[in-house]
Amino acid sequence: MMKTLFKNFMKCGILGWCLEITFTALHSLQKRELRLMGQTSLWMFPIYGSACLLEPLFKKLKNTPFQIRGSVYALCIFAGEYLSGRFLDQRALCPWNYERSRWHIRKVVRLDYFPNWFLAGLLFERLLSPTDPHNKEAV
Repeated sequence: MMKTLFKNFMKCGILGWCLEITFTALHSLQKRELRLMGQTSLWMFPIYGSACLLEPLFKKLKNTPFQIRGSVYALCIFAGEYLSGRFLDQRALCPWNYERSRWHIRKVVRLDYFPNWFLAGLLFERLLSPTDPHNKEAV
């Protein structure tokens, strides 16, 4: 059990880091920075890794339409982002600050990132709930 949890924590942490690096690198295109330098923080690994705690939810919602699943996951990610962001911000350690966005909540959540977290949640679900190769139904 603990070995699986640790393995899933590592998988989610790595996937999260890769997504963030890709997202920030692509965001640099808006600034016409063609080097496509992505960035992240060591603090982000345990935050992304904690997505492994959603695995029971993935199992519970497996027969639910993806629109509902993705929305539930995005709301859970918002909650995790808010809690971890406030914790880090109170210690002047938060690696992100969304105060320039008009859709921010206390500088640590951007409501306009809902589609990003919707998709990220479905990716974490796919990572932790691999489909059975003998089952012809797509998830």
